[in-house]
Amino acid sequence: MIKNISIIGSGVMGSSIAQSFAASGYSVLIHDLNEELLRKSKKRIHENVSLMVEEAGLDEGQKQAVLANIHYTADLEDAVKEADFILEAIPEVIEWKWELYEKLERIMKADAIVASNTSTFPISRLMEKVSFAERMMITHFFNPGHLVPLVEMVKHPQTKEEVVDATLDLIRRIGKSPILLKKEISGFIANRLQTALMREAFYLLKEGVASARDIDTAITGGPGFRWAFTGPIEIADFGGLDTWQRVFENVAPDLDQSVEAPKIIRELVEQGKLGTKSGEGIYPYDDRIVSQKLNERDRNFIKLGKMKAEGIPQQAKV
Repeated sequence: MIKNISIIGSGVMGSSIAQSFAASGYSVLIHDLNEELLRKSKKRIHENVSLMVEEAGLDEGQKQAVLANIHYTADLEDAVKEADFILEAIPEVIEWKWELYEKLERIMKADAIVASNTSTFPISRLMEKVSFAERMMITHFFNPGHLVPLVEMVKHPQTKEEVVDATLDLIRRIGKSPILLKKEISGFIANRLQTALMREAFYLLKEGVASARDIDTAITGGPGFRWAFTGPIEIADFGGLDTWQRVFENVAPDLDQSVEAPKIIRELVEQGKLGTKSGEGIYPYDDRIVSQKLNERDRNFIKLGKMKAEGIPQQAKV
């Protein structure tokens, strides 16, 4: 039985994943390289849980219980020696992950399950340097990890079925919606779909079809509004597969077919305009705007999550 959770990496994703486990009653130990990183994580989690009090009906006692379930350490061995489930959420640098896994192989329990939050690397690549593939999984949470339900899961060909079952059960127990890929593929599912959409969005922007704001509104006010409750394949069924056959045949030949990042993104990156992290991307930003938008985003995610959990009738599937 999984009781003790270890999260390696205290960044935005590691912190929010830890919060998800702690909110469901699990004892969580967060590890990072130094105390300063851990202090930032503690502050981030405290702010996130406080927002749950404001928007999700959490009371002060529940807030303190969540915070009490989370502990912090800069000592890797201390972090994992009693862990039943170890989730790695460090940066997407394969050499760093290999180095961590080689350390884990020496110090973790013989029956501990190891998972990676990677959104980039196939599980076969992750396991090239170590020999615990039979108890390895990818569990890819989406930002913000404590609010977005989806967790994409990938198993290694050597992963034991009991490890897969235990991991699925654990992810469901913390209120998430896990999906298990039947085979390894780059980008998994959600990021492949998201990348295809964003490629076309930047193509429309380049061609001057509409402003960036209007292109964003076309999604948030249209397909994105429906997608909160109905996926694209079900939408095709409800719209009529004959209708969607015609849509594909009429539109697909004109879609962008590029196989590299959009030119506008490459040009902005070269100029150091990276989005919110640099103060300018497609849109301009300042710290106040970024903080405000993230706060509004999380409040709306909480409301949407409550709506879905309460079984509000789904939007019309058209």
